[in-house]
Amino acid sequence: MSTLIREMTVVLKSHDLLLTLEALARRADLHPDLVERYVEFGLIQPCQCEGPSLLFEPSAVLRLGVAQRLRRSLGINMAGIAVVLDLIDQIGALQDENQRLRRRQP
Repeated sequence: MSTLIREMTVVLKSHDLLLTLEALARRADLHPDLVERYVEFGLIQPCQCEGPSLLFEPSAVLRLGVAQRLRRSLGINMAGIAVVLDLIDQIGALQDENQRLRRRQP
């Protein structure tokens, strides 16, 4: 087992590694309080709560990276980041739907 895995608090569920808030903060190189603010603003969503702990999918690390780049590079506030991330999600869903429809065509 790698050192990184031993250092992180992870939970195995349905073959996916779930990260605690603290582990997510370490992976994203952010302070846990800032990650909590992102959760409060709805920028990232925990996939489940286990007791007092919030658990996140590993994809939340990438989402936090995008949010941080928007904040640092462009100076976008939390509300603006929420709008941009929502638009990115919508574009991704539309691209997935477009590809699905193209595969169905003869």
